[in-house]
Amino acid sequence: MKKKVKIGAVIFILLILLFPIKTHLKDGGTVEYRAILYKVSDVKTLISEEEMKEEGKLTPYDQGIIIEILGFEIFNNVR
Repeated sequence: MKKKVKIGAVIFILLILLFPIKTHLKDGGTVEYRAILYKVSDVKTLISEEEMKEEGKLTPYDQGIIIEILGFEIFNNVR
């Protein structure tokens, strides 16, 4: 009986740590998936025409994905 309770508690804790909450930011379309252990951001941020010309971009927004685990950025391909 105690073994089943321990296994149930571990599964419950893992669900809390790994289950993401989806949020939409008001910066042009960025969507964030946040859990306690990680964060994944699908970035789509509007930029000004001046910034677009300075950086030589063809589109008026930055887009890409940012992945953070335990607060450390692991992957970032926002361009």
